Amino acid sequence: MTKPRNIKQPGRLFVFAAPSGAGKTSLVRALMEEESQLQFSISYTTRTKRPTEKEGHDYFFVDKGTFDRMAKNGEFLEHATVFDNSYATSREQVRKATEAGKDLILEIDWQGARQVRKAMPESVSVFILPPSYAALEQRLRSRGTDSEEVIQRRLRDAVTDMSHWKDYDYVVVNDDFDESVAALRAIVQGKGGPYRSNRAGLREITAALSRK
Repeated sequence: MTKPRNIKQPGRLFVFAAPSGAGKTSLVRALMEEESQLQFSISYTTRTKRPTEKEGHDYFFVDKGTFDRMAKNGEFLEHATVFDNSYATSREQVRKATEAGKDLILEIDWQGARQVRKAMPESVSVFILPPSYAALEQRLRSRGTDSEEVIQRRLRDAVTDMSHWKDYDYVVVNDDFDESVAALRAIVQGKGGPYRSNRAGLREITAALSRK
């Protein structure tokens, strides 16, 4: 576990992105259980709240009019539309957390991640990849919640998402779950050298992901 840092130091911002089905959410949750200093940023969304979700815990649920007004007023650090729903990160939430010395995690898509990197170049960005296209498809199908049309759309979008991997500081290939959590932990602890996005062999892996 990372040693507590001086509260006077500003907190760090970690940006995690991945294509749908890569296992990002499960990895981030496991990481946060091991790294108690990490705090999760709660996004705003126009998506309908699911029965198991709680307002202010999973998301801040708002209607499109409210979302568009907040975006126009500059209240979002980043915002993007994914699968016909809008998502955003509160600029004020990030400011308060980092100024208080808290390390904050943003779990967002590549569009939002690009906006954050531009606004806060000091942030640490991490992209999570599946080990293969076949593994990605299997994970999406195993959910058992999406129609074939939705699955095919997610797969098409995933190929586009994965093409942005080189824009990130670090890339983790989620082949083995425990090893991937260990990789994220190393990155958070400042020991992520082996997972830099410019490491040898990564281009071959990512090239294969664009092919079925």
